[in-house]
Formats: sequence, C-alpha cells, structure tokens
Amino acid sequence: MYRTGSVLGPAGGPGRRLVGASAGVALRARLALTDPALRAASARIWRPAGLDARFPAYLAAMHGVIRASVPLMERAAERCAGLGPGDPVAGPLIRYLRQHIEEERGHDDWLLADLAALGTDPAAVLAGQPSASVAALAGAQYYWIEHHHPVALLGYIAVLESCAPAPWLAERIAATSAVPPAALRTLREHAGLDGGHARAVFDLLDELPPAAALVDAVALSGLHTVRGLIDLFTRIDRAPGRPGPLGGTSTP
Repeated sequence: MYRTGSVLGPAGGPGRRLVGASAGVALRARLALTDPALRAASARIWRPAGLDARFPAYLAAMHGVIRASVPLMERAAERCAGLGPGDPVAGPLIRYLRQHIEEERGHDDWLLADLAALGTDPAAVLAGQPSASVAALAGAQYYWIEHHHPVALLGYIAVLESCAPAPWLAERIAATSAVPPAALRTLREHAGLDGGHARAVFDLLDELPPAAALVDAVALSGLHTVRGLIDLFTRIDRAPGRPGPLGGTSTP
C-alpha cells in the first residue's frame, strides 16, 4: 500500500536528499517508490465490472484537473517573468512553460466532448463545484507558485504526464464496456502525446541547477500529486454509480 512515511519522511518533507542529484534524477527516484501504488489505484478504475458507471466519473474528474493546467502554467510563467534574470531557473522555466501551454491548450474541451458522447451535458459538468480531491491537486500548485517558487509546478506536470494511458487501453474499454468510441478521444490522444511530454519535462529538470531547495520543491510537489491522484482514483472506484461534481464521486 501507499505508505506516506516511506516516501515523504516522518515530517511530510521530501525525505532523504540525493546529494548532488538533479531535480529530474531525484524525482524519478522518489516516484519509483510510489509507482506500484499509483498503478494499482489506476488499474482498479479500468476493470470491466462497473466500468460503464466509472468512466463518466473519471472523465468528469480529469476535466476538473486538466482545465486547471493552462491557467496554472500561465500564472507560473507570470511569476517567472517577475523573478527576472537574477533567478537561474526562471529563464529556462518560462521558455518551457510557454511551449507547453500551447501543447496543452484545449485538452479540457476534448473531455467535454467525450462526456457529451456519453450523453452527459457539458454545461452541467462546468456548473458543478469541483470536488475537494480535484481542488487539492491543483490548489497546492497555486499555493507553491504564489508563495514559494513556480518551479514546484514541474513536479506536478511530470507526474501527470508520466501517467499516460497505455496505447491499448481505449480499445480494451471499447471491447469490454458500452462506452462508445466517440467518448475515447482523450484517452487515445494522451496515449500518443504524454510520453513525449514526460521526457521533455524530465529533460528540463535534469538541466536545471541542482540546488537543494529546487530539488526539494519539485520532489514535494510530485509526491503530493501522486498522493492526490491515488486519493482521486480511489474515490472514483468507490463511488456509487453516478458521477459527482467534477471530482468523479458523490463524496467531496
């Protein structure tokens, strides 16, 4: 099971520092410890029993997460611009963010289209209050961008991009459920895109100066994101047979 102490350390920090390691190396090492728990939580969503009810809940939850992606990156880019040339991380980070913003723009609309293909009213999804699980994922990033350093957002991005759907997942869902092919666009698209996006963010993390504060900020953000995704997936799995408001469950 997912054991917070074994990864974050007893005080909730990022645990034992990898001396001299880049932020990318440190994050990979720590995420490797969480991978079994995250994979297990994700796999429970895709089991055939009850998938017809879970899939719209999953799409609604992912819309709540993904619609925050571009605004988060835009705010992080603004903060980087304010930090100026004296910050050795701000320049490379703002260049990456500006490119990735354009790569991610409109992906939340894909999810609304998928939900519409299932017969769900996109307006109702947009009007619903995001669940606490969804808000905790994105909300922590807003806090760290505003009150610490925008580099923390790279831990969040790295985890989300590393959770790409398997290339065969959409076909298996179509074969084992009543989900129509038109509702599987986002899964298909992200299966092809996210691998390259994950490499790009880890490449950037490996190139940034290995300052201890930078490494710890990225690691803590990434581990918080893993814990949040496990919580969100678990809530989707345990929810009754109807999606809740943007969080995939009827329980906030």
